[in-house]
Amino acid sequence: MSASTLTLIVRPRGRPIKNLPETITVRSDASTSEIFQEIAKASQFSIHRLRVTKGSDGSPINNVGEATVHDTGLRNKSAVDVKDLGPQISWRTVFIVEYLGPLLIHPLMYFGRPIIYGTSAPATQLQKLTLLMCVIHFAKREFETLFVHRFSSATMPISNIYKNSGYYWVLSGFNLAYWSYGPSSPAAKPSNPLFTYLGIALFAIGEICNYSTHVTLKNLRRPGSTERGIPQGLAFNLVTCPNYMFEAIAWIGVALVNWSLSTVIFIIVAVGQMGVWAWKKEKRYRKEFGDKYKRKRYAILPGIW
Repeated sequence: MSASTLTLIVRPRGRPIKNLPETITVRSDASTSEIFQEIAKASQFSIHRLRVTKGSDGSPINNVGEATVHDTGLRNKSAVDVKDLGPQISWRTVFIVEYLGPLLIHPLMYFGRPIIYGTSAPATQLQKLTLLMCVIHFAKREFETLFVHRFSSATMPISNIYKNSGYYWVLSGFNLAYWSYGPSSPAAKPSNPLFTYLGIALFAIGEICNYSTHVTLKNLRRPGSTERGIPQGLAFNLVTCPNYMFEAIAWIGVALVNWSLSTVIFIIVAVGQMGVWAWKKEKRYRKEFGDKYKRKRYAILPGIW
């Protein structure tokens, strides 16, 4: 098939887009990203702020990948609908900000104990251990955000940074830290050493295995591509998202060290949210890979959920 020049009709969808062109011209063998670039150039919007769908059936057109304009089924005089997604912010930036909160809050509240709680009593070994665990966890999260994670979308709505940061800063930041480092905290009292050692072991196993699964997931996607392979390896035969399972294991380890109700509350909320994400991913895998994918009965916790 010889390449041809196509004229596509551009229609606004939702809120008005200033300077949106009525038509654009692209080659049939051009990457679909050319559609976004032509619309962005005319409207002076970032390509990440635009959602483009086929006018015929509403199916989305990607701004990355190897698909050509012809591959999408678009032909001369075909229509595309363009939606303004609003101000955007990069996923990486959101992750950095949301994890930075607890990473700073825990040391500040720990070392600010004399001011916050009005006590001159030294922190106990369990409180020191809780601090160390939380700092390690969120420092690891920041490292993974910078050097491991590959994101399927470049940006998200800027409003998400407030929602995501609020969750981490309040629930795993202020809430967990305040009830862990005070003189009335269960971590301020002696505990059975066996539970402490078990907590340390679970935390270490959870963090190491969680990192391993994140590396596996990273290697499934080529840089600059949204295409994925079927995840295989450590615990992927047990649940859809073993990274979430190991995350839960690590936090159960923290709970066995500090025995704080705030940690238990955080685990319940976190597992609930991760479980929802895991089931959505399970459905996406089934749809994307079909019979090639071995369906999972449990998304996050073997035998439970």
